[in-house]
Amino acid sequence: MAELQEVQITEEKPLLPGQTPEAAKTHSVETPYGSVTFTVYGTPKPTRPAILTYHDVGLNYKSCFQPLFQFGDMQEIIQNFVRVHVDAPGMEEGAPVFPLGYQYPSLDQLADMIPCVLQYLNFSTIIGVGVGAGAYILSRYALNHPDTVEGLVLINIDPNAKGWMDWAAHKLTGLTSSIPEMILGHLFSQEELSGNSELIQKYRNIITHAPNLDNIELYWNSYNNRRDLNFERGGDITLKCPVMLVVGDQAPHEDAVVECNSKLDPTQTSFLKMADSGGQPQLTQPGKLTEAFKYFLQGMGYMASSCMTRLSRSRTASLTSAASIDGNRSRSRTLSQSSESGTLSSGPPGHTMEVSC
Repeated sequence: MAELQEVQITEEKPLLPGQTPEAAKTHSVETPYGSVTFTVYGTPKPTRPAILTYHDVGLNYKSCFQPLFQFGDMQEIIQNFVRVHVDAPGMEEGAPVFPLGYQYPSLDQLADMIPCVLQYLNFSTIIGVGVGAGAYILSRYALNHPDTVEGLVLINIDPNAKGWMDWAAHKLTGLTSSIPEMILGHLFSQEELSGNSELIQKYRNIITHAPNLDNIELYWNSYNNRRDLNFERGGDITLKCPVMLVVGDQAPHEDAVVECNSKLDPTQTSFLKMADSGGQPQLTQPGKLTEAFKYFLQGMGYMASSCMTRLSRSRTASLTSAASIDGNRSRSRTLSQSSESGTLSSGPPGHTMEVSC
């Protein structure tokens, strides 16, 4: 780590009553695979891990995570944890375009940059929050460094390498669609894209007119060349920490997340399937995701006195046992939530909680 840079900035965002602007420090650190930029908010807590985020393709940490971490109920969490937002190389705001022929790091190499970040900050453990490609990167890091990861929130993870059929479909799509449209199809559902809401228009504009679009294409190519994580329930290759898997209903990655859930340890994994959230739950349903994150942290022994509001008021009763294709999930539960009832019926004990809210 030869070259270190530090810039003091203050992020502009709406403040809650009595809240002061949150100072952010942006750093760049050299790694064996190039420079990586990350932004730190808050003061390290000696007895608590840092929350470390990693964004998806086509986004940076702000466009991927700002709506979630600026959400009012999230303030209780960020007051209790320092957080580190990592930007993939060339994705940070103002990043120069890489020269022609630049070899962009693989997703495995991007994961290998994270120890340099933690070493520079002198952080020993993290709770990772990743979306899409970022979820894959944090999972790879957790497989390589399990002792430094206390928990993972993985949104839209696809742990599988592309098969031949996927490659053929990808190539055919590339003949008729631009890079921005292909990435938008990765981020959002077809229903969302057809509806062309204000959110879709915003992110289409962000990606289409990105000054670093060539860099984004390199990150996109690395994602499409990812290796299989080879998760195996009951095997040696698995995530050893608590995991919350999140996906929106009708999202492009719904099947991949469901399959990932079937391969992880059911005693350590919860599955949150969010209704009306589309392809990016952290953008469209930050309130529900914040509440679920609080429960997740409570399950890890943090924030025991946190006040639960939205999901606890809207919880209903539909606890059913569900069998998976391998039979190992016959005792898993599905918890459906709606605002029509406030009761919770008892059900069979389960390892994996599948939440549809």
